[in-house]
Amino acid sequence: MASSMNLSLTDELRDFINSRTGDAGLYATPSEYLRDLIRRDMESQSIVKHVLGGLDDLSHGRFSDKSILDIAQEE
Repeated sequence: MASSMNLSLTDELRDFINSRTGDAGLYATPSEYLRDLIRRDMESQSIVKHVLGGLDDLSHGRFSDKSILDIAQEE
């Protein structure tokens, strides 16, 4: 179930959102635009989390000298 949230925005932010929505933009409504921004931010955070996890694995010697193709062929 969807819930609502009220936001206070500066005029500059409101104008920018309006420029990205409706006839002027790619999104039908400000809500659609903001939901997409949040989804993209969540995806970005997930990528960062996985990259940092990979760097941690690397720093602890948890890696393979095999290529991705070599690993795929073993399966």
